[in-house]
Amino acid sequence: MSYLAKNYNRRKISFIKGKGSFLYSKDKKKYLDFLSGIAVNTLGHSHPTLLKALNTQAKKVWHVSNSFEIPEGELLAKNLAKKTFADKVIFVNSGAEANEAAIKIARRHFYSIGKPNKNRILCIKNSFHGRTLANIFASGSKKMTEGFGPKVSGFDHFKFGDLNSLKKKINKNTAALFFETAMGESGIKVHSNKFLREVKKICNKKKILLILDEVQCGIGRSGKFFAFEYSNVKPDIVPIAKGIGGGFPIGAVLMTKKVAKCMIPGTHGSTYGGNPLAMMVGNAVLSEIYKKGFLANVRKNSKYFLFELEKIRKNYPKVIKEVRGVGLLIGLQLNVNLGKFINSLTQNRLLTIRAAENVVRILPPLNVKKNEINLALKIIRKVCKEFDKK
Repeated sequence: MSYLAKNYNRRKISFIKGKGSFLYSKDKKKYLDFLSGIAVNTLGHSHPTLLKALNTQAKKVWHVSNSFEIPEGELLAKNLAKKTFADKVIFVNSGAEANEAAIKIARRHFYSIGKPNKNRILCIKNSFHGRTLANIFASGSKKMTEGFGPKVSGFDHFKFGDLNSLKKKINKNTAALFFETAMGESGIKVHSNKFLREVKKICNKKKILLILDEVQCGIGRSGKFFAFEYSNVKPDIVPIAKGIGGGFPIGAVLMTKKVAKCMIPGTHGSTYGGNPLAMMVGNAVLSEIYKKGFLANVRKNSKYFLFELEKIRKNYPKVIKEVRGVGLLIGLQLNVNLGKFINSLTQNRLLTIRAAENVVRILPPLNVKKNEINLALKIIRKVCKEFDKK
């Protein structure tokens, strides 16, 4: 009997250790982890740089209140700002918290400049930004909001990739556009560079903020540090989490000086956000991602992986409908039962996870080796062959 609530449909596997791209189960089986804790384990398992940072800081100080200066957090904020569009950073613990903070910052910005009625946020219908009350209503998903009324107001929605739908939904009360640059949970759907550039023009014209949620697609996952970098668009606010901690819980909101000015003492806070232990792990993750050639290698591996997956799709069109993705944020939209397909991959020791639109989500560590990608391809081919016969 488990005393855990049943809000997760857990697979009957537990792991006792991990190394690189592999996990080892309690029953002594070795699994290729192309789930990475849902795009969290940026550098795989037990990476020496992260272990060193964690162990070194653990012997010093784990946690102090944000009532005091935290040098480790100052360093991580500097490391993020110097390499990105951002001028200022607020640290939290998770993606959901980062997205909540982003919503608050957008509304507070307009309040601070004497436009309190400019407070509505325009999002994509059936998107995903986390499980808090505000975020589930920001998602516009009936499935996610059912049973959690009354409705949290202040959110409007447009259709994915539909500029006309977007333009029609903007009104005098719109404060910000808020969506994932590349959508993960919603089915690995990537906005075109043209779309993002048009969106930025609209934001400039209408004097509204652009919030790009890079919780899942950011921190190198796309092959660039941020997915929006492919379009040369500069957002106003970017929530991050997942990959920045490499497995340690960290979230943050990056923002321009213009919007950061409104966040004065008392406007937002987090007990654990920015604690020294988390901050030093985050700095260690960045030290690896910022190494020369790291992101170029992500792009190289992505190109190879996507090319080989497309070959498999052509060989098994009855099984795979479409290959989607950018960088190492990859999806296979299926023509067969998603749950059974993922179970078969798991039985063949390849870990993946589902997404919307009948999509298998594939999220290897960013430092995955080519031979590990080849092993994954071999397993996917085998499973496709099994399903093709059915």
